[in-house]
Amino acid sequence: MDYLYVRVVKAKELPAKDGNGSPSPFVEVKLGGFKSVTKHFGKVPNPEWNQVFSILTGRIQVPLIEISVKDKDRSGDDLIGMLVVDITDVPKRVPPDSPLAPQWYRLENAKRERVAGELMLAIWLGTQADEAFSEAWQFDASAVSGDGVTSIKSKVYLSPRLWYLRVNVIEAQELQLGDRNRHPEIFVKAWIGNMMLRTRISQSMNVCPLWNEDLMFAVAEPFEEQLVLSVEAKVGPNKDECLGKCTIPLQGVEKRLDFRPPAGRWYNLEKHTVSGDGQSNVTKLNSRVHLRNTLDGGYHVLDELTHYSSDLRPTAKQLWKPPIGVLELGILNAKNLLPMKTKDGQGMTDAYCVAKYGQKWIRTRTILNSFNPMWNEQYTWEVFDPCTVITIGVFDNCHLQGQNGGVQDSRIGKVRIRLSSLETDRVYTHLYPLIVLSPSGMKKMGEIQMAVRFSCCSLFDILQMYWQPLLPKLHYLHPLTCHQIDSLRYQATHIVSMRLNRAEPPLRKEVVEYMLDVGSNMWSIRRSKVNHYRIAGILSGFTSFCKWFNQVCTWKNPFITILVHILFLAFVCYPWMILSTIFLYIFLIGTWNYRGRPRHPPHMDIRLSQADTAHNDELDEEFDTYPTSQKHNDVVKMRYDRLRAVASRVQTVAGDLATQGERFYNLLSWRDPRATALFLIFCLIASIVLYVTPPKIVVIIMGFYAVRHPRFRDQVPCYPISFLRRLPARTDSLL
Repeated sequence: MDYLYVRVVKAKELPAKDGNGSPSPFVEVKLGGFKSVTKHFGKVPNPEWNQVFSILTGRIQVPLIEISVKDKDRSGDDLIGMLVVDITDVPKRVPPDSPLAPQWYRLENAKRERVAGELMLAIWLGTQADEAFSEAWQFDASAVSGDGVTSIKSKVYLSPRLWYLRVNVIEAQELQLGDRNRHPEIFVKAWIGNMMLRTRISQSMNVCPLWNEDLMFAVAEPFEEQLVLSVEAKVGPNKDECLGKCTIPLQGVEKRLDFRPPAGRWYNLEKHTVSGDGQSNVTKLNSRVHLRNTLDGGYHVLDELTHYSSDLRPTAKQLWKPPIGVLELGILNAKNLLPMKTKDGQGMTDAYCVAKYGQKWIRTRTILNSFNPMWNEQYTWEVFDPCTVITIGVFDNCHLQGQNGGVQDSRIGKVRIRLSSLETDRVYTHLYPLIVLSPSGMKKMGEIQMAVRFSCCSLFDILQMYWQPLLPKLHYLHPLTCHQIDSLRYQATHIVSMRLNRAEPPLRKEVVEYMLDVGSNMWSIRRSKVNHYRIAGILSGFTSFCKWFNQVCTWKNPFITILVHILFLAFVCYPWMILSTIFLYIFLIGTWNYRGRPRHPPHMDIRLSQADTAHNDELDEEFDTYPTSQKHNDVVKMRYDRLRAVASRVQTVAGDLATQGERFYNLLSWRDPRATALFLIFCLIASIVLYVTPPKIVVIIMGFYAVRHPRFRDQVPCYPISFLRRLPARTDSLL
């Protein structure tokens, strides 16, 4: 995009109002209704600003630029001098040309008479590729004040590096009980920050309890927080007695890449008491607790759902493999955005985009008061796995007047693009609808146009990735429980949102949670209907086959029935042709479907998401908080929350079943062209091999392989399963 740039460098020999002393100068650059000012200096006759201002040439409505030097100490007429530049005389600069050298201009008064003082500046017409663009202040940002000024510029963020902290609570010794006449029910509490976990009650009812239980936390570098452990005994209903505490800094915890057991360590316990005068006292005890603490670097910390995760690498950098390609994203523009707020009785939208892939987050600049914003910003990411998803969200900036308490940036829409659905080295330029679902219903907020290209270093490296496990091997050798995965994901998303919210400018919590789909696993009637229809769509093929076979049996079409009889006799006489014919048939179907392969990445599908048919009461339940905020008695609340928790599990299982079925269908859909090509090549080779191989040998090999000895089995998923898990599903198109 073309921009007009004005660089105000410095001034010299500026006069004061009364001729004595020095002025407090600043420069005002005015272009029609747009106006921007530099910072001012107190009592400096030769100030240096070196500030750049810019404006999109399409927004210029007047032919002249007025540049005025003013004195902040003057009241009334504060003009020191000015100059007027005709835009038609402004030179054009095209990189890689060197920057335009600034020049001295003599100042004039309002009557165009020469006055004392000179101003050095440079004015040129450039593009967004100009190196001055990143530091330039927009002319139309004059209405922004306070901390909101920093929130309109583009920015790149990095997520904190996350680790899984495993606390293996083994045992405790010589605990000092308040009541020695009862059987103690002892457990351990552990917390980091606001996250607290506890062990089960020890089965050994004595002062030397045994647990041998793992507590898992998600933590982030640079490990500023500490692990606090408290050994407690249950003394009554809702009443616990603290038997001792210990604090462990995370910086000294051992990092490991595999699952080798670390050395255990004894930690002495302390007891914290408060005296009568309010002072805190710490008493060292003879009690101690035995722990094994490790930071597991062989896992991938799941801060996203695995269906559309943008990064699948383990935490430890030593286990990272070299990148296989580069992803380039050009965020071009948006069209027909709806007004998100009102000012002076008029609707307006201040839109910006956020994109997340891997640890790298980007935020475009905010385009002020435009329903058709143009960004034209380009970003790149290294790609380590083609079966990952980039997420792009559009938001309305509600913090342009500084920090407004309780105000959140409004959602305009979100788009997900799966890299495996992109052909390599092809630029996809497409309009994606921006759809938002709220308690009041579904609404289309506009459209966003982006350019996406996935470039690979080696096609062989990409194809090889389809046979690898989706997650690091430690997830399969020592898997986490479903409860641990949910808890750790909640911790990870909380850490990421808090860290990015503390950046400058902040990437706010509501933005990060929307991009990471926090709460998407909660119960929803709408999502349950979606998964039901997805499963029904998968089973529709089998249903159609049953109907067709029933028509064959009833001789509804005699020609087809006779043809089926002939094929049946042929397969009985020549059984070795069965598998060969099936794979050849699959190969031909996939080859035929290549003509109708998708030309663009999928977008959010309203009908698939059942967003247009959901009732208001269903949406009200979907957007209800957890625990519920509805006004019911405590018993109803407890039952309602329990129902939602159980139903969310059922919903997740149904979604997983639908995802697996859709992946089978996508073997031949060319949604992932590389995967479909690999599968068709396999089918062709299998067709030939099985044709020339006696079927008895094939059956024997398959039987022996199915019942092979456990020594010859591997806990890592086999190649076909790994390949299937990398195939895309319609989850990318779900709201």
